[in-house]
Amino acid sequence: MPKALMTGSAGFIGGYLVESMLARGWDVVGIDNYSKYGPVKRSYDDHPNYHFVEGDARDTDLVTDLLDGCDQFIAAAAMIGGISYFHAHAYDLMAINERIIASSCDAAINVLPKGELQKVTYLSSSMAYGSTDRWPSVEGDELTIPPPGSSYGFQKLAVEYWARAAWQQYELPYTIVRPFNAVGVGETRALGDVEEESGNVKLALSHVVPDLIQKLLKGQDPLHILGDGSQVRCYTHGSDLAAGIIATMEHPAARNEDFNISSPTPTTVLELAEHIWRKIKGDEPLRVTHDDPFEHDVQKRIPSVDKARDLIGFEAQMTLDAMLDELIPWIKDALDQNLL
Repeated sequence: MPKALMTGSAGFIGGYLVESMLARGWDVVGIDNYSKYGPVKRSYDDHPNYHFVEGDARDTDLVTDLLDGCDQFIAAAAMIGGISYFHAHAYDLMAINERIIASSCDAAINVLPKGELQKVTYLSSSMAYGSTDRWPSVEGDELTIPPPGSSYGFQKLAVEYWARAAWQQYELPYTIVRPFNAVGVGETRALGDVEEESGNVKLALSHVVPDLIQKLLKGQDPLHILGDGSQVRCYTHGSDLAAGIIATMEHPAARNEDFNISSPTPTTVLELAEHIWRKIKGDEPLRVTHDDPFEHDVQKRIPSVDKARDLIGFEAQMTLDAMLDELIPWIKDALDQNLL
């Protein structure tokens, strides 16, 4: 049975990833300090092959101890959030995330001589392409375009440099994965979220899909969107992200490679708003108003997914329509329980 350590296992993507790995027969050790959501309960908490440790990924000695005997290491822990989060925690994102990645690499280098650890899988972000002027973004573009304008994007790009540097000096094998615009159930209000007004509704403004759903479920009309609505995203379900990450872990061709893990289907924010509006309000004509956008709201995130398809056989499966059919009733129930 393969065994992996995952930092940030209580996070949003971590939840999907742990569940999928257990289903595929992995033995998973998870570490998280619950700094984002507080203590969370998962359906797999009592699974015999899941071993959770409440702790801080910046504790190099702890991470080193937990890595002992593991075949793989998923370095997923990070301060992460939506566009408002980037602005509210611009310095902390740099300071804390750099300490996390340094500790993760140090721990992996510590155990590497024992010969059991095969590879580290680093979670980067589509924000590594934040300053691009060409689409779709192809793996390698991040090395030739200007660095991202936001501290979060810059730090996620730095994660990739840590991965390559650890290979260059210590021959620590790696895979870099860049998830694009995760969508799914289970994400509740983060402890550090700052509520901001959006018309007659206060939200943490973390991610566009759940935020637009919340606004409409709370009766907002016209619907407030940030900017002119021409921003383009490719929304990817958490189960697809998990499947893509696992494919990079299990496929030998992924060693020392980087991958965009995403749906390839571009959707503008205005198109997204209309899609959600139809599902909640039926045939009523869409009514929107436009709020000022944030400074570092990237206008386009469109990945090339050819490398993941051709090299490791991964393609995202879930459509945006299916994602919304799952997410809208979940958010309605979460609002009723005051979880959002």
